[in-house]
Amino acid sequence: MSETQTDAALTDGFNLVVDALKLNGITEIYGVAGIPVTDLMRLAQEKGIHYFGFRHETSAGHAAAISGYLRQWPGICMTVSAPGFLNGMVALANATTNGFPMILISGSSDRAIVDLQQGDYEELDQMNAAKPFAKAAYRIERVEDIGIGVARAIRAALSGRPGGVYLDLPAAILPAVMDAGKGAASLIQVVDPVPASIPADSAVTRALALLAQAKRPLVILGKGASYARIETDIRQFLETTAIPFLPMSMAKGLMPDTHPQSAATARSKVLAEADVVVLVGARLNWLLGHGKPPQWAADGQFIQLDIDPVEIDSNRKIEAPVVGDIASSVRRLLQGLSATPVKAPQDWIDSIEAHKAENAKKMAARLAARPVPLNFFAALGAVSRVVQDHPEAYIVSEGANTLDVGRNLIDMALPRHRLDVGTWGVMGIGMGFAIAAAVTQQAPVIAVEGDSAFGFSGMEIETICRYNLPVTVVIMNNGGIYRGDDVNRSGDGEPGVTTLSAAARYDRMMEAFGGKGYAVTTSEDLESALREAVASRKPALINVAIDIHVGTESGHLKKLNPGAAQAAK
Repeated sequence: MSETQTDAALTDGFNLVVDALKLNGITEIYGVAGIPVTDLMRLAQEKGIHYFGFRHETSAGHAAAISGYLRQWPGICMTVSAPGFLNGMVALANATTNGFPMILISGSSDRAIVDLQQGDYEELDQMNAAKPFAKAAYRIERVEDIGIGVARAIRAALSGRPGGVYLDLPAAILPAVMDAGKGAASLIQVVDPVPASIPADSAVTRALALLAQAKRPLVILGKGASYARIETDIRQFLETTAIPFLPMSMAKGLMPDTHPQSAATARSKVLAEADVVVLVGARLNWLLGHGKPPQWAADGQFIQLDIDPVEIDSNRKIEAPVVGDIASSVRRLLQGLSATPVKAPQDWIDSIEAHKAENAKKMAARLAARPVPLNFFAALGAVSRVVQDHPEAYIVSEGANTLDVGRNLIDMALPRHRLDVGTWGVMGIGMGFAIAAAVTQQAPVIAVEGDSAFGFSGMEIETICRYNLPVTVVIMNNGGIYRGDDVNRSGDGEPGVTTLSAAARYDRMMEAFGGKGYAVTTSEDLESALREAVASRKPALINVAIDIHVGTESGHLKKLNPGAAQAAK
């Protein structure tokens, strides 16, 4: 047999990894090239997988995670060994916490040397390091197991509550060869990785019976509901029952924020007074005050729809658990209304409407003001007006005051179009989320960033420009973490703890990489620049000069920061 014929009959780990990913519908990889995965990335690109090279692995991991959320299919982040892997771990842990399906694939060093701690290049036991922060972690040590390893990672990332999965590829398996026919046969196309999990009839009956006798019912929509794509069924359920709803931040748009049943502008009232609350893909964690007084009524009762039975009773008693996938559970509740009709009492609805009207008047006065220098309400009000005219745009948001005020001001009309810091409230997701949204949704993206939050991933604007993505970054620049007027208590002349550079011209960074930069000081100029930038569908950055004296220490999280009250003095 000739050498050419022999080569044609063989395949290797590089090809099997790429072929396994392609077989399972992977169309993008986000990552940072380097030893030992550079050639793997090149081959993936050669075989038709789009590769997006980032400046930092954490941002690449965030991109993969939000890609998984938007597509209901794992996003792939690929990194080098040890330090690159550890950078990607930040995003992997965040994905697991938030229920985003992603797979972090990292090259790793020689197992024999690592296990004896003999000092290999970037030596680290990566799989065991990943386990506490991932839903699952696997290592592939034989070339013939690549197909199984990829299939297991996909199934683990998607099944039950989605999450982050780590897949370790020791460098030795990539060039390892095997018979091409056997290699092709070893690959697995995953079938039905997310089978429907139907809730018990008794659970549905119990939940509807409780809801039917409620005097002040409330539905809370979480990002799990948004991920489950229940917009049609939940709308029919809510409109049939007339129950007010409250969306968590990434569930905004699942029902339009302008829908008359939205209780978002009466949040404090409905949480404190609701007697029966239906949690749909939302957890009673810190974001909801753990479901406990004084934020909640002491005698309130809960119905919880969740895929994970362990989540039930995690913070307080759940009277009516409905365990199953969110889509099936909502559908069963909707079907059950024919036997157990539910209708929110009119006096409850009227009291909420009165409260909403009162709060709307207060907000209107704030939004009517046009202060110079700008405050967050004037600046984000301008952003909101543009978003109203561009419902197709995806909004990414991070920061403290930028996030908090923007969540209240920027209405969303479509599901899964608001992407933000999620369960951990972690900063640094902005550019990775924006890039993945632009890549996967082929739509304009507006990333609304605090100046501090932007600093975590700001170099990725070069990535945005390199791939010519329709992303507009809007930086609320008040010169600090929370605000820019902090002082050094020692008096030695160095900047205060939360002080940044108020005079920074972030717009010029964008110009340096070939995008369009804007520097604005008024709400009118901000609105005009944002309209132009979104219409261009080109990379752009708007530096918005915000008064350094505005901004609340820790944003809405003052109660979590023991020193916030003192710092505000």
